[in-house]
Amino acid sequence: MSLTARDSGGGSFTPVAPGMHLARCYRIVDLGTQKTEYQGQVKHLQKVMIQFEVHGEDDNGNPLVTSKGEPMSISKNFTLSLAEKATLRKDLQAWRGRDFTADELRGFELKNVLGAWAMITAAKSVGGNGKEYTNIVSINPVPVAIKKAGLPEGFNKPGIFVISEPDMELFGTFSDYLKEKIQGSPEWRSGNQAPASKPGSTGSGFDDMDDDIPF
Repeated sequence: MSLTARDSGGGSFTPVAPGMHLARCYRIVDLGTQKTEYQGQVKHLQKVMIQFEVHGEDDNGNPLVTSKGEPMSISKNFTLSLAEKATLRKDLQAWRGRDFTADELRGFELKNVLGAWAMITAAKSVGGNGKEYTNIVSINPVPVAIKKAGLPEGFNKPGIFVISEPDMELFGTFSDYLKEKIQGSPEWRSGNQAPASKPGSTGSGFDDMDDDIPF
């Protein structure tokens, strides 16, 4: 089973510096149904995480890499929905630079964004627990000038994790926090996941579209 969005009506690490960065989507993770609370209202919603590797330098000219010399990564969690007011729909439309067609809204395969490049904007915020986080606040297409200059080579192998058909090799690379989050979902606890490992597809599905549209 694939991850399809529809219009239905940790450990210690160095965070990505605030600002706009060139980034590449390399991982999509099905988080299952998660409990969310906002302004005292509790909801249980199907969530998905989209993860990016970041390329470039900070304001001081230092490369955006980890202590191992690898590209830093940053992710954003979304409700798996393409409803009109859904953040996922807004971010994907901003990223691709155009609205979804009515046909696409009936079922858009998230695997289409794997390997796609974007300009992300990161900003610091303080969570309800008082801790400071760096979050993705916007995702936009890469300017033509940067494309013409040449995009860097991607570092991470693109992968998608779906609870119903889990790639357990990929699951093993997740942080303990992410593993616990997934394992706490009712989808995982119900035993719906298949016992065999199945790698996620990295095909775009939109290879015949205009090159200016990233997916």
